[in-house]
Amino acid sequence: MDVSYLLIILLIGALATYFSGDKLAGKVALLFSVAAFAGSLYILNLFNAGQNVDFFSPWISQPKIAFALKADGLSLAMLLLTTALTPLIVFSAFGNDHKNAKSFYALILFMAFAMVGTFLASDGLLYYIFWELALIPIYFIALIWGNGDAEERKRAVVKFFIYTFAGSLFMLTAFIYMYQRAGSFMIDDLYNMRLTVKEQFWIFLAFFLAYAIKIPIIPFHTWQAKVYQKAPTVGTMLLSGIMLKMGLYSVLRWQLPIGRFAAINFMYIFIGLSIAGVIYGSIVALRQKDLKKLLAYSSLAHVGLIAAGAYTLTLDGLQGAVLQMIAHGFVVVGLFFAAEIIYRRFETRTIADMGGIRSQSPKFTSMFMILVLASVALPTTFNFIGEFTVLFSLSQINLWFAIIGGTTIILGAYYMLKMFQNVMLGETNARTFTDVTFNEGAVLVIIIGVLFFFGIYPKPITDLITPSLENILTFVYRTN
Repeated sequence: MDVSYLLIILLIGALATYFSGDKLAGKVALLFSVAAFAGSLYILNLFNAGQNVDFFSPWISQPKIAFALKADGLSLAMLLLTTALTPLIVFSAFGNDHKNAKSFYALILFMAFAMVGTFLASDGLLYYIFWELALIPIYFIALIWGNGDAEERKRAVVKFFIYTFAGSLFMLTAFIYMYQRAGSFMIDDLYNMRLTVKEQFWIFLAFFLAYAIKIPIIPFHTWQAKVYQKAPTVGTMLLSGIMLKMGLYSVLRWQLPIGRFAAINFMYIFIGLSIAGVIYGSIVALRQKDLKKLLAYSSLAHVGLIAAGAYTLTLDGLQGAVLQMIAHGFVVVGLFFAAEIIYRRFETRTIADMGGIRSQSPKFTSMFMILVLASVALPTTFNFIGEFTVLFSLSQINLWFAIIGGTTIILGAYYMLKMFQNVMLGETNARTFTDVTFNEGAVLVIIIGVLFFFGIYPKPITDLITPSLENILTFVYRTN
């Protein structure tokens, strides 16, 4: 078995979900998403046993393009994140009634298919195709099943589509230029090109525009909060939990090794931009009155710190970035789902209209509190491992980077605990908050279990990703 089977499972799953009809669509999507996760675990076992799980097939002769998929520790970590979160996201949607459910669930699986392809592709043009394919399903999910005023939602989604598509065109231009130089789109050939410092700078910048919009990094973040707010919660979870990781992953996989001179020479600028996002996201989150927008800006702050760790070009920084990518994926999905659970009962996302939930649902309050503490990197949670490692790497570059970047923990603790107090505590709300259902509780318990398990024992992930990251740094710091 090789990694191409995962793409087949998800693609067939998307088709089967669509043709299964509205009543069965959710169950069929859940079945195939669980099958994809099981397949990912099986491939991980094969990889750890030393078997080759890559796939290569010539595709187009002129220009020379191959359907090439390559699995190493880094791509497998992202693969596992995607296939683990997808069934949780599908299962979390069971509590809502969706018009045209077959299309809704089919688009989720198709988006997972595109994101898995992005993480596995080792041919530059194939990677670009998967990158763009992932944009299509989230566009329709947010546009058709989103919330709020239809015209306002349309403007937010179209802005997001144009921003990300325009940024991707710069990346495509860079790939075309490199193909003219290397005669190939294969990643190993692009790594081994001999480019001048000037060429590397422009390629690095072209990649940065695509990735900074997707992540997002200041000042390319203006689409994020509105789209997170207007998209249905499933769309927000897909965006924040997995899709933005495509940009962070691509920084490590494509941008740093190919544009290594630019990465080294302009390190302080890109770390500075990333940390600016930490400060900006935290400050703006303090002022939010809408729960989803608060979580959106909180996410902006956290991914800014992840990007800063990636641009340190140290092993600790890269390890911390990947660990925090995975931890952030789980905790942000959990938080947005908790916000959706509240909305299902109170039909509001305004924090001032909430409160008094603890007296009606102690179980949900406890689970929500754990997610909040994980978000602010409480020791023994997964987020602590990633944030501590990133801050340590920043201190190796410049102590002030670590000090300023560390404000995400201080400010995050303030606005998240304040939000928890306003949302969960206080006098009993006039609205009835029924206790969490089995489905809702199962999703939250699984996420909390992952956060605690890897918060206490991150070694399996660290061992998986370290060889790949060391290989990336070897290319970044090579002398010729």
